[in-house]
Formats: sequence, C-alpha cells, structure tokens
Amino acid sequence: MLPEWMIDVPDRLPQDWYVFARPAGKRCFVVSSNGITVSRLRNGSVLHRFPSALPGGSRTRDVSGSAQSYSIMDCIFHELDQTYYVIDMLCWRGYSLYDCTAEFRFFWSNSKLVESGACDPPSQNHRYRFSPVPVYNCDENGLHAAYTGAVTYIKDGLLFYNKQAHYQTGNTPLALVWKDEKCSQYVIDTDSKGNVPRLQQVVLELQDDLKLITSDDPPVVFGYLDNDLVQKYGLRTGNLLKFAISDGGLSFADGRLDRADLQYLGQSNRARAFADSYSKVVFQYAVRHSPLRIDDLLSAISSRDDQENEHRDVEMVD
Repeated sequence: MLPEWMIDVPDRLPQDWYVFARPAGKRCFVVSSNGITVSRLRNGSVLHRFPSALPGGSRTRDVSGSAQSYSIMDCIFHELDQTYYVIDMLCWRGYSLYDCTAEFRFFWSNSKLVESGACDPPSQNHRYRFSPVPVYNCDENGLHAAYTGAVTYIKDGLLFYNKQAHYQTGNTPLALVWKDEKCSQYVIDTDSKGNVPRLQQVVLELQDDLKLITSDDPPVVFGYLDNDLVQKYGLRTGNLLKFAISDGGLSFADGRLDRADLQYLGQSNRARAFADSYSKVVFQYAVRHSPLRIDDLLSAISSRDDQENEHRDVEMVD
C-alpha cells in the first residue's frame, strides 16, 4: 500500500487519522512460513532470508499449524540498528487482516509482535529484531509527539493513516506521507549524485498516443511528447522518461493541473519500476515554492477541534 503525498490537509484530521514517524530505510514485505522468514523489496528481490520468532519463521521454534502458520508484514528495514520496523500487518498465523481497519491492524500488530518474542534481541534462531512504530491519534499532542518525540530510528517524514482504511495495494488517499527539514534528511529529491538539482525532476510514462502520464489509477496526463523526439531517441510505449520542470513551472485551474512546462532529460534509470505519482510531483513542487508546514497542520487541527466543539455546543442548546 503506497501513501499519497499530503498536498492538502484532509478533513477531520484529529478525529479520523493516526500519525507516526516513518523510519528511514528499505520498504519491504516480510513473510514467515515453513520455518523460514524472507523479506522482499518493492521490486520483488530478496533482501534477507533468515530465521525469526514470527509464526512459522524458524525451524527450531514453535511452528505449530505447519503450512497455515504464516505471517505477512509491511516493514521498513533500518540499516543502522539492523531492525525491521513494522508499519502494518497483513496476516498473522494465517489470519488475514487485509479487510480489517487500520485501527484494528495497529492494535493487533502491537500486541501479537510482543507476545511472539519477535521484539526480543537477536539470537541464533532470531536473526533480526522486529519493532512496531509508536502510533498516535492525530490530535495536537499526537502530531507533536510524532514530529518531535525521540525514537530509536532515523526519521524520514510522517505517515498518516485513516483509522477506517483497509489495506489495499497501490496508491491510496487513505494513507499520506509528509515531511520537512526537521523530520527528514531528504525533503527535496536529489539527483543520482545526491545533489539537489536547480530544476525539479519528474519521471513520467510514455503512452502509445504520446501522452506522458503518472503512476496513478487513473493516471494524470502531464503533456504530450513530440513525435520527432520519439523517433530521434527510439522511445517506446511504456518507457519511463525523466523531465525537468522548467521555469514556467506548473499551473493549476480549479485545483487540477492545467499546464506543465517540461524539459526532456532522457530515459529514467532502468532500476526504476514506476513513474512518479501526481501527489509526489505536486508535493515536491510545493516544497520548492510554498510548502505545507507543520504549523499549517497544527492550525488545521486546532481550528477543526474548535469547529467540533462549537457543533456540540449547538446540539446541546437544541
């Protein structure tokens, strides 16, 4: 499940959302089954293969339930302390959690991980430690705790999850990511050398009608590529192409993209699997021009709390 980038503050943020500090590291699925635990990156390649205290995760531990005793977790592997931080749980001992709310999944994850011994220090039959991330209600206190509170990992922004959201693959507006300079080392995207380019760079997918689209479903069209350019560079449908947003920038009308001043840079790195999402492009554009700041989030929470209180006062008078 891929979060969209927060470009607007969602409604009922303090009532309907959780917030937590996202660990920096490698996003992966961890599957424990048949006496072994395997972690896979987003492109499907194996990160680690190891024994663990997860259900079915080690041949020398209790693997009762045999083939039915498996678990699937959405994690971030944090290199510095060699820990898998669990940001979501999809399945536990064969029990599917896909159709459960985030509220239930987070509760289940916290309790079951501790009970299993997966949070214990590494040992011969438990090579890596697992740890749930601290999750807060997204009121003023919770947002402040996630933003400034001490954690055992390097932060890479904040994640917001709608409490009623089910786990679904792909981009979803019910999970959001936001960052600034205080809670992330890399706020503005860097180039292959780790430098911030003067112009924002975006990756878009080429369609057979020469449209340049994002990875969203449905995709957002950023423009059309000139056929002469396609012929000159031998480009094909499905190619991921890199562009710079030139000085003309992005223009919006009624909250939607109206025009994009794009400069072709070349084909994207072959390791790249997807085009950028619309929300990522707009978030990165806003960071360079008019960023959404932590004070804006706190102000939105405060004003909406006041509105809720006023509404309750009116109901009591009625």
